[in-house]
Amino acid sequence: MIIDVPPFDLPSRLDEAMAIYVAAMNYHPGSGRQRADHVLRHMELQAFRFRIALDADGRMLGFGYGYTSLPGQWWHDLVRKAVGRGYGEWLDSAFELSELHVLPAEQGRAVGERILRSLAEGLPHHTMLLSTPEGDNRAWRLYRRLGFVDLARHHLFPGDHRPFGVLGARLPFAGSGDVDESDPLGLGLR
Repeated sequence: MIIDVPPFDLPSRLDEAMAIYVAAMNYHPGSGRQRADHVLRHMELQAFRFRIALDADGRMLGFGYGYTSLPGQWWHDLVRKAVGRGYGEWLDSAFELSELHVLPAEQGRAVGERILRSLAEGLPHHTMLLSTPEGDNRAWRLYRRLGFVDLARHHLFPGDHRPFGVLGARLPFAGSGDVDESDPLGLGLR
């Protein structure tokens, strides 16, 4: 089951979510506390959404969140430089997927896809953007399946030695069942 966590309830769910973050990314446990501070700041941003997947017993299996990407935000400004002028339209009406993580034992069971589709449902934005460490893994395969394309590859963010891919997808996602009446064949023509 996917549920929306409103900002007033987020602090009560954050420890469990950050434990998933640490496990999914194989990070040092202290990194969860640092990331939690970012989440609490992000919840003040425009169009903030935080969704969790729960099993039948109410145990959190995964979470995802994001918000409107705007000039002046750290990630937005770095990505705008990374993608260059030719991709600027991707940032003009974008929802930034800040985090999407699933417990390692639950990966490969469509939990992440259900969270991601729930986050995207009904967004007024034209695109969703994200960055993810480079590599051939389930996350990349999910993003490709939903129509994410490369905007920048092997990008280095300050403070992280790993190369990242910056990806974008037009909304609604491919295969979501929604039809853009102005482009019923999905050709990208307007």
